[in-house]
Amino acid sequence: METGELNCEKRAVRPKSTITALRRQGRVPAVLYGPGTQPTPISVSGAELNGRLSAASHVRIVRLKSAAADIDGRHVIFKEVQRAPVSGEVLHADLYEVDLNRAIQVEVPLRFTGRAKGVADGGILQPLVRAITVECLPMEIPETIDVDVTGLGVHDVIHVSAVKIAGNVKPIFDQDFAVVSVLPPTVAEAPVAAAAEAAAAEGAPAEGAAAAAPAAEGAAKEAAPAGAAKKAEPAKK
Repeated sequence: METGELNCEKRAVRPKSTITALRRQGRVPAVLYGPGTQPTPISVSGAELNGRLSAASHVRIVRLKSAAADIDGRHVIFKEVQRAPVSGEVLHADLYEVDLNRAIQVEVPLRFTGRAKGVADGGILQPLVRAITVECLPMEIPETIDVDVTGLGVHDVIHVSAVKIAGNVKPIFDQDFAVVSVLPPTVAEAPVAAAAEAAAAEGAPAEGAAAAAPAAEGAAKEAAPAGAAKKAEPAKK
């Protein structure tokens, strides 16, 4: 596992205007904490933090560099990052200190590999989760976990218990949930709908003509002169 470095320094928490001043300087307020660490307010360079976050899949463990001896050299992971809803600018970060010799639980993204045989038959590959929780030593956290879907047919499912993970990485779960499946084809309904529409279109004129015939007959009777009806009656003597 590759590690990166992040420069930081302690910061004041009062007055509140200090946070605004930090952000104007291009720095981001953060908090360092952990099982054996008292929460410590710190600040980091916004540009440097963004660089570390964009490379988070490659650098999960970060080593802090600081002039303050009590936080210099500590290893952390990004526990939570708050961003502005519109601009996406990082507003605050929580850095969680880890012991390199103790296992921790983290979420690792899944990467689905291969072409499922069910997809070749017209099915649709449907990932059900994009990441799973695992437990391992901090330096053994994998960047991704590969899930081979080659053998999946239509309606087949891979559960988390069947996911193969290299090394001493153990998936953590209460229930054996599904992570990926192949759905049946749905395009077969289109020809049926098209045929129904064509049949309706062909039947419309015939129905219209049949409905128009009685109406035309009635109209003809109404249009006949009264004398014609009298002629049809036998003469009275």
